[in-house]
Amino acid sequence: EVQLVESGGGLVQAGGSLRVSCAASGFTFDDYAIGWFRQAPGKEREGVSCISSSDGTTYYADSVKGRFTISSDNAKNTVYLQMNSLKPEDTALYYCAATGTNCFDEYDYWGQGTQVTVSS
Repeated sequence: EVQLVESGGGLVQAGGSLRVSCAASGFTFDDYAIGWFRQAPGKEREGVSCISSSDGTTYYADSVKGRFTISSDNAKNTVYLQMNSLKPEDTALYYCAATGTNCFDEYDYWGQGTQVTVSS
């Protein structure tokens, strides 16, 4: 059974940091790219970052460049999103997803999400 389980969300003050994790199971992790997405109430889902598990290539949305860092621990089948200098506008439900092609193609599997709330 394919599973993506996010963890690490929480409440943090503006300027603070959080690290969210995405633990994957049930598929060949090295063959997939893992993306992080977020959705705030009343807004469309937004792609935040992505990493290719095979070669480590990373991508970031302009809104998080320089503040967020995505990384992968292939031995643990886990992808992390380190979020620094958080802003209230980063408040959202953060999801991870896996795609067997590339970061910009359709995603096959989705997690349930972890809530990140940034207070001003």
